[in-house]
Amino acid sequence: MIIRTTPRLSVHIGYLFTDLPLQDRLEAASNAGFHAVEHPQPFALSAAEVKAKLDELGMSFSQLCAGVGDATKGEKGIAALPGREHEFLESLDRSLDYAEAVGCPFVHPMAGVVPDGITSESTAETYRRNLDAAVERARGRPVSILIEAIGHAAVPSYHMHRLDQAFALAREYDRGEVSVLLDTFHAAANGEDPLALIRSHADRLGHVHIADHPGRHEPGSGAISFDPILQALESVGYAGAIGFEYIPASTTQAGLGWIGPWRERLGLPFRALSHTQLQDH
Repeated sequence: MIIRTTPRLSVHIGYLFTDLPLQDRLEAASNAGFHAVEHPQPFALSAAEVKAKLDELGMSFSQLCAGVGDATKGEKGIAALPGREHEFLESLDRSLDYAEAVGCPFVHPMAGVVPDGITSESTAETYRRNLDAAVERARGRPVSILIEAIGHAAVPSYHMHRLDQAFALAREYDRGEVSVLLDTFHAAANGEDPLALIRSHADRLGHVHIADHPGRHEPGSGAISFDPILQALESVGYAGAIGFEYIPASTTQAGLGWIGPWRERLGLPFRALSHTQLQDH
């Protein structure tokens, strides 16, 4: 059965094609057959440069992050961290501006790891206030807010760690203001049922991440059966991006054997032609 809504295949270029300079990963992604890219912090490249390259390739940018924090200190976000509000808002504004400039529909404020000595009540209050601010600052822009549950198996003590928790929070906002990113690896690691969540919360599903479990490698490397997930997405009319955020078991290119069967399953041609190539045909 072909998925008639034909979701776009997006690749996380912070995980894949990392053997290449950042500016070369867009074309590599297009050549591999992806329609879109995503990266939490693409700011080393100007928005104008990225937009021009995306337009040339006939690609799009599917999501980026805000409030990532200091990766050199092991931070995985600051949106839920008391005392970091000003820093978060500065990052948010930068991300919203960049997203709008490159045509990216989603900004994901990363919640972060709950520090020792900080109560969960305090982080929940901070996260909610910062989400309120994010929604308000995104209002009127062609950008909305995306939240993700990152399981404790991957990031211990991450504030937003369960999908049911994320969907419940998203429903406290108007539809279209806050959507949820469903990651198959985190769902499996948490013992959550992605099929039930897709069917119950289709109206709040903004983005999907694919990685197998265990291992967080390419689809087909673990125990997750992905066809039922694709069928569930089809049944609810999902037409957003299906992103691939996994750790290649060896190299990116060596692990891309899955993409042909996935494109066939989704009713897509072998690879998307770039804008220049389309003009030549």
